[in-house]
Amino acid sequence: MTQSIQPKSRILIVGAGAIGSFYGALLVEKGADVSVVCRSEFEIVREHGLAIESSVFGDRIFRPAQVLRSAAEYQGGFPDYLIVSVKVVHGVDRSALIRDAVGPDTAIVLIENGVEIEAEIAAAFPANELISALAYIQVSRTGPGKIKHHALGNLTLGNYPSGAGARCRQLADLLQRDGIRCTVSEQVVTARWHKCVWNAVFNPISVLGGALDTATILAPPEGVAFVRGAMQEVIRVAAAAGHALPPAIIDQYIDGTRRAPPYKTSMALDYENGRAMEIEVILGNVVRAGRRENVAIPALEALYALLKMIEARG
Repeated sequence: MTQSIQPKSRILIVGAGAIGSFYGALLVEKGADVSVVCRSEFEIVREHGLAIESSVFGDRIFRPAQVLRSAAEYQGGFPDYLIVSVKVVHGVDRSALIRDAVGPDTAIVLIENGVEIEAEIAAAFPANELISALAYIQVSRTGPGKIKHHALGNLTLGNYPSGAGARCRQLADLLQRDGIRCTVSEQVVTARWHKCVWNAVFNPISVLGGALDTATILAPPEGVAFVRGAMQEVIRVAAAAGHALPPAIIDQYIDGTRRAPPYKTSMALDYENGRAMEIEVILGNVVRAGRRENVAIPALEALYALLKMIEARG
């Protein structure tokens, strides 16, 4: 019997920044047909592709099948997967960005920061499978069409609000490779809160200290004590919202951060470069959840208020 040839998975990435480009390149290596929506660097990416520098996986040029200014330009039918990797900031309507390329069988994948970010997309596309994904990676944009991968790259993904279907597992298989583990989670929303314990604390502190790196944050005992207390507040909010987390993750995060080379958070890099910061999804949603669940969060409230002052300054 002749074995049938499986067609390539057709994937459209909306948001060809550092994270979208890195994972897009991995998907191409696995044989997927990968296109990107790339507005600000359209001409450069169309002409030269995306140059990805990595001492871990080697340097490569990612040449998308289609380079588009908008999702409406996508050709050849609808994609099997539409990956959204744009920053979730004020003024960005994610539903509008992707609507023209979402077909009846398109699975929507969110590789984005923050907690409580899925409901908006789920409401806009109730008939489509929604996959939520968390990237544990250090990668940054170093220039037009240039990406540098520093370390890590693991992903956790699962269906929203829970479960992990066949298409989610297929995508995990496509993204898996030597040095990168893709973990499929039946409770991906809880996994988001897990990651938030680190993100909601280190990101705002790094900005409020004037773009501090992780080693500087943890250098004085007072810094460690503050980080620990703020992380405990995130854990209490998560538990009140129905996502119990083990207290031991605080020491795991602090010890792991100390062992890693010093680096600046994504929010600190945005702050330094005058870009919009993901304040609301990384910290604001935690604060609002704490208020909703009547959890005392004095440290998180203070961090949020101070960040909003900096944001208002422009």
